[in-house]
Amino acid sequence: MTGPWRIDTHNHAVPPKMQRWAVQAGILPPDQSKWPTWARWSQAATEQVMEENDIAAAVTSSPAPFEVFKDAAQVATGARVINESLADLVREQPQRFGFFAYLPLTDVEAALAEADYALGTLGAEGVLLLTHVNGTYLGDPSFEPLFAELDRRRAVLFVHPQFLPGGTPPGIPDFMGDFLLDTTRAALSLMIGGTLERHRNLSVILSHGGGFLPYMAARIDSRSHDEEGVDPATLRSYVRRFYYDTAMPTSPYATPTLLAAADHSRILYGTDYSMRTAEATRYVTDGLAGDPLIGPELHRAIERDNALRLLPSLAERMSVTV
Repeated sequence: MTGPWRIDTHNHAVPPKMQRWAVQAGILPPDQSKWPTWARWSQAATEQVMEENDIAAAVTSSPAPFEVFKDAAQVATGARVINESLADLVREQPQRFGFFAYLPLTDVEAALAEADYALGTLGAEGVLLLTHVNGTYLGDPSFEPLFAELDRRRAVLFVHPQFLPGGTPPGIPDFMGDFLLDTTRAALSLMIGGTLERHRNLSVILSHGGGFLPYMAARIDSRSHDEEGVDPATLRSYVRRFYYDTAMPTSPYATPTLLAAADHSRILYGTDYSMRTAEATRYVTDGLAGDPLIGPELHRAIERDNALRLLPSLAERMSVTV
């Protein structure tokens, strides 16, 4: 294909309204030179990265960990600022951007209200769910009213990791292992807790290639012979039901396992920009483009068509069909 054509489903944005609120709330320091790289987000830089990587559209989100907020009320306020900021970005360039709405899971009633507003009024493509609240993972019964409503809406859920309960050991960056384990824990919670069984209309995207789930699924399968095991056929159906993005990224280590475990129509291109740098985004994209295990037809499916089928409102705004 010529010109930008990829659809990035794992993309993060921090528009100016969100930046200003984060400073006022004490989440970011007033001195911008002390902001982390991701917080210095700009639309111009994002569009340059998109052009350099042939990205036609990006579905943005803002996975702010709950720990950065002072209390549940501030989480709910922040969620509204995040979602309206991202919706403004989409309104300005509807063919280039979509967004997953941030839900304040620290208060299930507030999360229900925000889901209604974001999906019903703002037109979000789906919702972003952080993996846990103080160690209570998504499959916990306390989240059941929210999942019931999202199932009724046939919603797309983007599950994104955060800090592990208990913190990270010194000297080991959280992105190297903790984030992947956190995603895996959330997936197992949804599987074992029965959420996937009860709510079959949900489409669930797991960040970073599903963390460790594809790699260690056989370990769960083998425990089917023990009392705590999951029926193997059910387990395999769950593993193949999830969507997975390529922000692991794909590699000689990860690709064979992901292709063997996942339904190929449920693998999505994702960069993790701007949590990752422009250089890292190019590395992720070039690695995927040059992966010898992925043929031309599968490349088009992963990098474009799968996302457009999953996100019909984005496809409609882009005036494309698959």
